[in-house]
Amino acid sequence: LAEESPDSAYHSHGSSLEEEAAERMDDEEQERLLSYWQSVGRGHQVDVPRDMAEPIQQLTRNNNPRERQSIPFTLIQRKEKLGDVLYEKRQYGKAKWACIRMKEKQYEQSICLGFMKLMRYICEQNSSGLYLGITVPIVTVVHTNEAQSAMTQAVTVAYYLPEVLQDEPPHPLDPDIIIEEWPATIVYSRSFRGITNEDSIMREISLLAAILESPELCLRDTFIIAGYTNPAAADRHNEIWFLQRP
Repeated sequence: LAEESPDSAYHSHGSSLEEEAAERMDDEEQERLLSYWQSVGRGHQVDVPRDMAEPIQQLTRNNNPRERQSIPFTLIQRKEKLGDVLYEKRQYGKAKWACIRMKEKQYEQSICLGFMKLMRYICEQNSSGLYLGITVPIVTVVHTNEAQSAMTQAVTVAYYLPEVLQDEPPHPLDPDIIIEEWPATIVYSRSFRGITNEDSIMREISLLAAILESPELCLRDTFIIAGYTNPAAADRHNEIWFLQRP
C-alpha cells in the first residue's frame, strides 16, 4: 500500500477540520434562527417546532430581494391624492397556487401555522425534493359577514407557484396543502404597514371601502391580505385587496 504523503494527510485533515467548522457554524445559525422564530411565535401564541429549523434557514438564506419572484400583474389604474397612492387597480392572470385552509382561534395563529406548512413545501418537502423558490406576496384569503363588521375564523394561506412550475407544480407531501388554479381576477389594492390581526384588517377594509368610487363592484365578504415580509417581521409591508365581482 502506498503511504499517504504528509502533505496530502495535512490537506485531507485540514479540509475535514474546515468542514467540521462549517457544519458547526451551520448548526449555530440554525439554532439562532429557530430560537428567534420561536420567540416571535410565542408572541402570536404559536409553537414553532424543532423540525422547522432547516426550512427557516433555507428560506432566510434565499430571502435576497433579487431572488424573490413577484407575482405578475397588469396595472390598470393608480388613484393618487397629493402624491400619495390611495389604491391601485390591477389585473392578475389565471395561475396555480399552493393553498392551506386554517381555522385557529386568532388570525395571527392561522397565518403563522399556515406559513410554516407552506415553508416546508417550498423547502424540499414536495415530490421534486427541490427548493422551489420564494414568490411574493404570500396571500391570505379572509372572509367577513355581509355587513363587513366581523371576520370569520376560517382563512386560506396561499403561495403562488413560480412561473417555471406553473404547468406542472410539484405535489405537496403534506396532505393539508392543495394545489388550486385561481381564475384571472381584477383587484383593488391598498398598501399598509405593521402587524395584521382582526382589528387592523377590519380597519383597512373600512378605509378602502370608503375610498373606492364603486365598492359595490367588489365582493362584500371575501378579501385578500397580501404579505411582502414574513410573519416574523415586526414592520411588515402588506396590502389589502378587494376582488372585483366576476
